[in-house]
Amino acid sequence: MMTRKISTTITRIDKLAQDVYSMWLKADSIVKEARSGQFVSLYCKDGSRLLPRPISICELDRMNGTLRLVYRILGEGTKEFSTLKEGDTIEIMGPLGNGFTLEGKKALLIGGGIGIPPMLELAKELSCEKQIVLGYRDELFLNNELEQYGKVYISTEDGSVGTKGNVIDAIRENNLDADMIFACGPTPMLKGIKAYAREYGIKAQLSLEERMACGIGACLACVCRSKEVDSHTHVHNKRICKEGPVFYAQEVEL
Repeated sequence: MMTRKISTTITRIDKLAQDVYSMWLKADSIVKEARSGQFVSLYCKDGSRLLPRPISICELDRMNGTLRLVYRILGEGTKEFSTLKEGDTIEIMGPLGNGFTLEGKKALLIGGGIGIPPMLELAKELSCEKQIVLGYRDELFLNNELEQYGKVYISTEDGSVGTKGNVIDAIRENNLDADMIFACGPTPMLKGIKAYAREYGIKAQLSLEERMACGIGACLACVCRSKEVDSHTHVHNKRICKEGPVFYAQEVEL
């Protein structure tokens, strides 16, 4: 797989929720090789922001050579991206990282917050039975699109929609079962899912969130602790941008 830095054109941009935006980019060469669970790095036009911003791939349209990114404004870089318009250009590098391995006969897809977007392309690529659990603080996004690919269960912190609590509460309340778990979200959520998977003997793949610098595995700024010694650093580390962001639950310590 070849990683490329290319100039892309924005074909569509929408606001989905408070500070959450959807952006479609024309990027034939990246789309051709990308798969669910991978990410791309976006470069700001402002020269004072040297490091690219990593954003997970939400959706791939292989017929039209476009990819979709859904992101939340968390700093000046993503704030800049939200001001761009259809027809504007932006430099991106990708596809980056290792994505999900498509397996299982009955899958449980779990997304929390801005970890929800990668679940959309995964849901499209999986051919097995799918149950989808989405956790929100309050305002919903992407839930209607995900309903096209499987039964969706929702948890909200305030109980305004679905189960009051977190994604594990929603799984238990609805008595969901599976032979494969795919999850992306904040570390506390992933810790809970890892423990749940271990308790019930379910295989799980976790997409880790971490601040990144280079995005290509050179700087070691985004390592997590691993069970096995890493061949690159020769210590118990894995680079989330290179060996990840997707790991089997037993591979990493959270």
